[in-house]
Amino acid sequence: MDKIVKEPKFIPEVRSSLRSHLIEVPSVIRDASGIKIFGKRIKSLVFSTDVAVIKNTNADAVIAVYPFTPQPIITQALIMAADVPVFCGVGGGITQGKRVVNLALDAEFKGAVGVVVNAPTSNEIVAKLRGTIDIPIVVTVVSDHEDIEGRIEAGATILNVSGGKNTANIVKAIRERHPEFPIIATGGPTDESITETIRAGANAITFTPPGSGEIFSELMDKYRNNF
Repeated sequence: MDKIVKEPKFIPEVRSSLRSHLIEVPSVIRDASGIKIFGKRIKSLVFSTDVAVIKNTNADAVIAVYPFTPQPIITQALIMAADVPVFCGVGGGITQGKRVVNLALDAEFKGAVGVVVNAPTSNEIVAKLRGTIDIPIVVTVVSDHEDIEGRIEAGATILNVSGGKNTANIVKAIRERHPEFPIIATGGPTDESITETIRAGANAITFTPPGSGEIFSELMDKYRNNF
């Protein structure tokens, strides 16, 4: 029997003059398997709390974690600005204990598709989150020495690997022990590093976009060159 060869599908694209300037995630992320959450397949996540960036990106989702105590008003602003699912940071580093659980419940009520907790979060808190909220709990992993089994048993839904240059190795080690567990990971600055992370077993990739200042600086250079 002859093998059926699938031809690449033509994908029509619609843009406008005012919305053509987007922050596009690297196309190589499309090679990831994705994670299906509530029926929506997510391969790329933009790592940002800048509502202007969030409103002007083609990423499948937003992962909004910031180095301050999480506040409900920030969660509300991010979810209102986004056209795609938002994973909200609810603490676990500076913010601990019952406050993390309360922030997570508030994020669910506001419409977050999932919550993200930092690496120092105890398994006890993860278990309390699992018993309180109905949306995915994303637990951040920063080292290959962490107790991954304990995280999963406590109720983690997805692991978010952020190990710097060691990210791909951490992902690979987790994937060898847990072939089907959902993994999000930072992809790094190049197509090669993203591909390495996907091949190591990451299902979805977080992308850190350039800041608004950097983007605006490039635009200003173009404006100046027109005079």
